[in-house]
Amino acid sequence: MAHDEDNRPPGLIASLGLVTRNAIGLLLNRLELAALELAQVRNHLLQLVLVFALAVLLGGFALIYASVTIVYLAWAAIGWVILPIITVVFLLVAIGLILYARGLLRSGKLSLPATMAELKSDRDMLL
Repeated sequence: MAHDEDNRPPGLIASLGLVTRNAIGLLLNRLELAALELAQVRNHLLQLVLVFALAVLLGGFALIYASVTIVYLAWAAIGWVILPIITVVFLLVAIGLILYARGLLRSGKLSLPATMAELKSDRDMLL
């Protein structure tokens, strides 16, 4: 008789316990994987920010030296008029870049649409 009880499938409560335990284990595995990937992404992002900051700094120095060179070369021909001309050119470029950045933000290119769609499909599948 004890042999028959060992071969019986587990009851509803035991099955729910196994499903819950497996779901929690799966969730913990996903969280560990996400934590590892986020740590790697953070390191790469810090490297990217540092390289970008150095590039901006060196680009700024190059722009300053180029501007000084243009002023020096044009001063003999047009005098102080070169200063407002360079100012207007830089102002127009800055306005163009600001409008471009606003366009990127408004178009939603920074919203991670593929990731959000996958997360939504995972949520729908689980619920």
